[in-house]
Amino acid sequence: MNFKSYIAGHTGRLSIQLFRYLIAGGTAFVIDFALLWFCTEKIGVNYLISTLIGYTIGLLVSYLMSILWVFDQRRTQNLFYELGGFTLIGLIGIGLTSLLMWLLTDQWGLYYLLSKILTTIIVFFWNFAAKKILLFTRKNKTMD
Repeated sequence: MNFKSYIAGHTGRLSIQLFRYLIAGGTAFVIDFALLWFCTEKIGVNYLISTLIGYTIGLLVSYLMSILWVFDQRRTQNLFYELGGFTLIGLIGIGLTSLLMWLLTDQWGLYYLLSKILTTIIVFFWNFAAKKILLFTRKNKTMD
């Protein structure tokens, strides 16, 4: 297997999916992190609200990259079901993100941007596993 297969083509192998999800997640993280910083530092929004704003936009970027590039097998072609599942996973992810941001920043005294980095690492694995298992596996005919 060559490096080109990690960038283009079929994504049936878990290693390819994880690599691509890391790129997609990294892209979403940069957008999320930049919005967190911008809203908090430049606009003066509370960091927890800024976290929600950044995470929501990052979630949309992650969804688009996931369906267009990361996973080539989908459980359903029903966009409503798929987007609903993605949103539910995202809501759980944002709940974990908010909880961890609060714990690390307000309770443990870490700088909010450092808290965001640590939180992102933890939530990354939740998001990948949940999306892979619940949304991007072989098609299940009972869900169409």
